[in-house]
Amino acid sequence: MSRFLFVVPPLVGHINPAVGTAAALAARGHDIAWAGPADLVRRLAGREAQVYPCVRPHLVPDRAAKIADRTAELKGPAAFRFLWESFLIPLADHMAPPIREAIEEFGPDLVIADQQTVAGGMVAESLGLTWVTSATTSAELVDPLAGMPKVAAWLDGLLEALRGRIADGRGTADPRMSPHGVLAYTTRALLGPVELPEHVWLVGPSVTDRPPSADFPWQWLAGAERTVLVSLGTANADASAPFLNAAVQALSGMAGVRAVVVDPAGSVTRTGENILLRPHIPQLPLLARVDAVVCHAGHNTVCEALWHGVPLVVAPIRDDQPIVASQVTDAGAGVRLRFGRADPRRIADAVDTVLDEASGHRAAARAVSRSFRTAGGSAAAADRLEALLTLRRNK
Repeated sequence: MSRFLFVVPPLVGHINPAVGTAAALAARGHDIAWAGPADLVRRLAGREAQVYPCVRPHLVPDRAAKIADRTAELKGPAAFRFLWESFLIPLADHMAPPIREAIEEFGPDLVIADQQTVAGGMVAESLGLTWVTSATTSAELVDPLAGMPKVAAWLDGLLEALRGRIADGRGTADPRMSPHGVLAYTTRALLGPVELPEHVWLVGPSVTDRPPSADFPWQWLAGAERTVLVSLGTANADASAPFLNAAVQALSGMAGVRAVVVDPAGSVTRTGENILLRPHIPQLPLLARVDAVVCHAGHNTVCEALWHGVPLVVAPIRDDQPIVASQVTDAGAGVRLRFGRADPRRIADAVDTVLDEASGHRAAARAVSRSFRTAGGSAAAADRLEALLTLRRNK
């Protein structure tokens, strides 16, 4: 049996896919450990998870608040620079020393580093270890900076400076794309005809069962003809008020529709009898009971909705979301709105469209769902990691 170390950031959407892969490996008798935010990892992976704390507890809300504080107007290169300068590079500097300590103490045969935990790949490479990238969003697979050479050069400079600080300048690999292997939690049905190296493995979403939450009023859904979920994610709370209020106005009183609206900041000012406002939801169990999702095109939400064959209305705000939104519409699985122009009429029309069977969006979503389930998810990811170790040992 082998030892696998998962290096993850303080971001739920990046930890959840790794949880499924880790569970599949553990079920096969392998030893699993984590380097990341201890409380968050144990909440998602189980209280008995072996975690080497690499993120001070205060950093999780502090950094999450920094990302949430961005206005909706901060987009494109400006949003990209903000993400790297204010979050990803400081996070890498912060995590690098304890990651090195975790590797030295646990002695992994293989390190799996999240794509946004660049310290994981850099430190592993500097120590001569085999490491694999966990790509929880498909945006990096399509080279989002291809049309922005100055931004790409700027990022290269940031990463090289980081390598000098945390890895003594050792190594040459892009810490976002390991040359040994990349676990990509998507499929061609959503990604589209993008050229990929052989070591990028399209394993589909790593979805693990999550029990229904006891504090969610499941009885409220009983008898609904159609149910719509509206969620913009926790990292967009400050930018969400106008959109969420427009969505509530659009869906209030809509015939035969009940809507669950996720409002973590309490920004919705008026509501209707067919609207349920919740600060948080048990997303995966709820997605099994809804007929459409309105969201910001976050990769995790999109993939979990499509896993259940649910069509989407996507209103991307920034970061990887425009790329993911384009993948959704190119696959025929949803309708795209401009976030800043999504008034009640446009949202209502888009929801009506994806709920209409004749539009073909539900059929397309089900086709993506079939591709996801056929790809294998966490089991396929575990197969790839085991095969890589076998190959390395036989060389």
